[in-house]
Amino acid sequence: MALPAKLQNEIKQFQRLQQELGAVQQQRLQIDLKVRELGHTLEELQSVSEDAVIYRPVGGLLIRATGRAQVQSLLTEEKETLEVRLKGIERQESHLKERYTSLQQELSQALQAQGLAGGSPDPDTETP
Repeated sequence: MALPAKLQNEIKQFQRLQQELGAVQQQRLQIDLKVRELGHTLEELQSVSEDAVIYRPVGGLLIRATGRAQVQSLLTEEKETLEVRLKGIERQESHLKERYTSLQQELSQALQAQGLAGGSPDPDTETP
């Protein structure tokens, strides 16, 4: 039995949504990892003496910093920026999950109406 064109389009839309959700989840994980890493770096920096020689990355180079305070300031600013991006990505992920769940239910009902068994993985239990 062939599926109606509308249902086929909804399935394609669902698959694109799955891919987009997976990409956003991956992006969130990467940013979260960077935020944690910066947090650990800032903690370690507290134990370094003020007159210690510290280098900071600038592109592909390491440049001697003028002091611990300069590096702390740069790292804190970078961490705050990433935290803002992380919140935005989390909101986007939440919105996509809602759309995913809604579309999943619609497709399941439409497939059942067509006499076909439908179902897809839950976005909270398995990454699409």
